[in-house]
Amino acid sequence: MNNQRWLSQNFFTFFITWGIFLPYWTGWLVDAKHLTVSQASVVMGCGLLARATSNLFFFPTLAKYVNNKRLITILAVGALLTALLYIPSTGFIALLIVTILFSIFYPALLPAVESSAATLVQHGNIHYGKSRSYGSFGFVIAVLIISMLTGVFGKNVIFWSMIIGLIGMLLMQQLATPKELLVVPTKDQRAKSLSMKMLWSIKGFPVVLFIVILLQGAHASYYSYGYIYLEDLHVDPFYMGMIINIAVICEILYFMKADTFLTKWRSSSLLLLAASGSSLRWLLIFMFPNVWVFIASQTLHALSFALAHYAFIRYLTQTLPKEQIPNAQGLYSALAMGLSTAILTFLGGYLYELSPGLSFAAMLICTVPAIAILLLTRTKYQY
Repeated sequence: MNNQRWLSQNFFTFFITWGIFLPYWTGWLVDAKHLTVSQASVVMGCGLLARATSNLFFFPTLAKYVNNKRLITILAVGALLTALLYIPSTGFIALLIVTILFSIFYPALLPAVESSAATLVQHGNIHYGKSRSYGSFGFVIAVLIISMLTGVFGKNVIFWSMIIGLIGMLLMQQLATPKELLVVPTKDQRAKSLSMKMLWSIKGFPVVLFIVILLQGAHASYYSYGYIYLEDLHVDPFYMGMIINIAVICEILYFMKADTFLTKWRSSSLLLLAASGSSLRWLLIFMFPNVWVFIASQTLHALSFALAHYAFIRYLTQTLPKEQIPNAQGLYSALAMGLSTAILTFLGGYLYELSPGLSFAAMLICTVPAIAILLLTRTKYQY
């Protein structure tokens, strides 16, 4: 069994669906299910809360009783079945309930695959960055393909593409799986992982988690208002997707080299570089409101997102015991990739109405403190 290939294929397959869900799901609810924009925002907001709750409690608990392969299979089946409930559902309340159910299962697939990656990396001979780059590549492909298909077949292609993608995730689990992912947690391991309290006692973990919460949350304005900002700069819609994808392409290039690039740097040094790059990115957009500076700032996504993500994953694999990795992944997915982004989106939206540039400059309230915390704690906690 080629563990590297298995991990690459699973990242690729999941991020194909993520490239459907993240950019297009709200639009599908509006255009195909006839919700208003405000109703769709409430539905997706409640979905974010369900996602955070699931990643904090449901996913780590499930991971204590089943192996990695079965975990991904259960979540993929749950996501597929709840997604099918969208077919008969009409009206705000029905779609709200279905979205909450769907958000319990589907987004938890991300920390499940990441936990599998961390387990394989701990057993050696796996290059995380190389496999993760396939995920980013899948995301780019999905964004481009769906944009073309919706132009030809309409918005309903978004939903059916998601169904096909989830079936693909299930089929992937029927292939040969690395033996490291077939191990069911023992009673002793389960006892050690029953509580997240142990995580807080690991030297430096609370500090590192807080730093990545700040750094990932700092992307809130970019994720929510990047397209709108380009519209305000009078960019032709034909080029918007290409400009946004520059960031993901730079992310891919970094992940492809991450396992051999800056390997002697400590996690704190990588996070410091990520925080500095993130600060520069949002400052450039604020100070120079033109499309060419925005394009140039897109290259910094390799630092602000990819490097911060890789540094945290490397910290987990080098520092945490195996039984605590699902707990850590659940916290990271819920807080850094979910709640912090959701909260800062509200702040960014308020400031965007005052001045678009302010929405991006406000993200410095995350990145500058992150730099300060890193400088003050990296020697004390040796991370």
